[in-house]
Amino acid sequence: MKLSRKVFAASAMMLLAGFAFAQSEKESTVESEYLNDVDGDIIMTLAESDEYDNKLVAIQYLQAALDDGNTSDAVIQALDRLAGDGLTTQNRTNGRLMNNFPEIRREACKLMAKVPTEHSKNMLISIAVADNEPMVIAAAVKSLGEIGINENDEAVDAIAFANRRNQVLNPTSSLALEVLNAFEMLADSTENKKTMIDAVARISTDYHYVTPVRQKAYKLLKKLSSSSDSKKSNSSEK
Repeated sequence: MKLSRKVFAASAMMLLAGFAFAQSEKESTVESEYLNDVDGDIIMTLAESDEYDNKLVAIQYLQAALDDGNTSDAVIQALDRLAGDGLTTQNRTNGRLMNNFPEIRREACKLMAKVPTEHSKNMLISIAVADNEPMVIAAAVKSLGEIGINENDEAVDAIAFANRRNQVLNPTSSLALEVLNAFEMLADSTENKKTMIDAVARISTDYHYVTPVRQKAYKLLKKLSSSSDSKKSNSSEK
């Protein structure tokens, strides 16, 4: 009798556990379907709002959508809108810019690395060369390196231009570090490394940057120079 009661109790617990799992799985599915529903019109409405909190919620929805593999046109349009908010799209009231939130642009630029397309690359290049906020430029540069599309060296040229402008106006170590990291990732796809080498050399000797950044630049410079010399040697042998 006691054994039967134990068996009954164990069976009941297993049934309850199975029900809880099924319920959790159902809730997860419903949540996923909900996110797929809202990643269109609702996300775009949030992205177009002048309110910082609404844009932040849009970023969170976009993160969930992209993690779920959703790269629909609506998702990409909302991502573009947030990445260029206050820059490519400006909302003004009595002359005052109402949608200038660099933190939002930075987060959107980071998310663009999850969509490694020609379109994302072009958008990031536009932001890198036009934005005035080092945090946004650094995020755009980082994503350009991660995406890795560098036809005709256009990504490297844009990164070098952005860093050169910032180096003159407002040298920032965090941006310089992302530039070096991106150059490392794009080095093999760069046909003419002169622009890259010049940019790295300037970073390595600019004492506005912290020592670790200059040291990294020096090491990368040696690596790039060695690679360039090796290619020249192989070319002459042929």
